Amino acid sequence: MTRTILFAVALLLSAPSALARDYTLETVVSGLEHPWSLAFLPDGRMLVTERAGRLRVVDDGVLLDEPVAGVPEAYVASQGGLFEVLPDPDFEDNGLIYLSLAHGSARANRTRVVRGRLEDHRLEDVEVIFDSVPDRSTPVHYGGRMTFLGDGSLVVGLGDGFNYREQAQDRTDHLGAVVRIQTDGSVPEDNPFVDDPDTLSEIYSYGHRNVQGLVFDERTGTLWQHEHGPRGGDELNRVEPGANYGWPVITHGIDYSGARVSPYREFEGMQSPLIDWTPAIAPAGMTLYRGEQFPGWQGNLLIAGLVARAVIRVEIGSNGPEEVERLFGDLDQRIRDVRTGPDGAVWLLTDHADGKLVRVTAR
Repeated sequence: MTRTILFAVALLLSAPSALARDYTLETVVSGLEHPWSLAFLPDGRMLVTERAGRLRVVDDGVLLDEPVAGVPEAYVASQGGLFEVLPDPDFEDNGLIYLSLAHGSARANRTRVVRGRLEDHRLEDVEVIFDSVPDRSTPVHYGGRMTFLGDGSLVVGLGDGFNYREQAQDRTDHLGAVVRIQTDGSVPEDNPFVDDPDTLSEIYSYGHRNVQGLVFDERTGTLWQHEHGPRGGDELNRVEPGANYGWPVITHGIDYSGARVSPYREFEGMQSPLIDWTPAIAPAGMTLYRGEQFPGWQGNLLIAGLVARAVIRVEIGSNGPEEVERLFGDLDQRIRDVRTGPDGAVWLLTDHADGKLVRVTAR
């Protein structure tokens, strides 16, 4: 059932000279089962994925009872399920949306991307445009975040499958890579390894552990990415075509057993993170804020934190990105996604069996 709760939250920056900021947090929808991704449609509707495999519609603040029909079945286990929903830049004309999901079985599963046409309350003409290789037998570290670049191509962040971390350095598979494809699944002719017979042509960058955030800044042409480390070593990176981001050769984190993953925090030919978080924040969704409600956040990255149970605000200055504050901690919820709404409000999804869609506005 949809319900609304309004309350004001005053948060202080950690710096002594910082001014208090006031927010209004409004729970617009509750009862979402581990919601994962949020998208806005031109007509004002919102799409929300549930990891359990459902695509939901929020219309005028009301969660419609029936999920969207025609959504392909996802492999739902542990971290596996339905991930990102992403409307096509020309959605008003073509009605296309893109979904990422775990697909397969316990013995053989992968990250898959499909596209289909949203017509009324059903997904039509669904087609697979990308399947990661090889299959894995682990239900974790799928990645799944997607975004469009300025030329209309689609980038997809993937994970290393957890048990296959050394393969993040292997360019003959997709594990631990960011891939770039056209919206029909074909490979752009200017991909960095398209002429390399020893590299899969979809690979755009590699050496990642588990990509959980992708944002393209059209004004600067920058592709921002973040990923989970093991115990510590979560990373924020600026993705460059063809670059190697080091996992598992370089990392600031340690293994869950307490053992050292690698002695290196930097290595020749590998990109070190612009920000690393130790202890881990477990970054999830990410948005580049450009809106009217919070003028002090213009051009900032807002990063959802699962372990942090907050949104991390990162300023992009002349010396690079820097974390400046943690927001919305009074929710005391794992935050799975954060988005900038058409009205400049900030929207959050909480990661819970009774997950919520929360709207944040300036008081």
